[in-house]
Amino acid sequence: MVLPPKSPNESKAEMTVRMFPSDANPAGNVFGGEILKQIDLIAGLVSQRHSKTNTVTASIDRVNFLKPVYVGNALILNARLNYVHRSSMEIEIRVEAEDLMTGKRVLTNTAYVTSVALGPDGKTTEVPPLLLEAEDDKRRFAEGEKRMLQRLKERGKA
Repeated sequence: MVLPPKSPNESKAEMTVRMFPSDANPAGNVFGGEILKQIDLIAGLVSQRHSKTNTVTASIDRVNFLKPVYVGNALILNARLNYVHRSSMEIEIRVEAEDLMTGKRVLTNTAYVTSVALGPDGKTTEVPPLLLEAEDDKRRFAEGEKRMLQRLKERGKA
């Protein structure tokens, strides 16, 4: 079955989550695991929007923790599809922390998540190709393809 292509803009997402003491250590630094959880949640949202089916996280890689996030900050996550293969999708996530008292935002994390689409039978299923109109979309797709090939090579599958 040939699926119609979809633009990366059709599935992109932004999510804002306030960080509370239960999300942090005694010094007020938000746990990396809490940030990873939010990254995984938004990646799942983007991949499901694109594929219109169940998706699962296959890998989270290239996670960079650049700056700390503190209790009371708003965690702002922006996610978009960069690359789509037959059943897999690479989602790029940028995370910022906003100090709600000053309004200052700082980039705290970047990550690449690979999600895989599953059909009703639990087996991988095809997803729509990406419609690449803008030069930036074409560049991101090519870079995503290189990362996917590197991931396969690291797993001994390429």
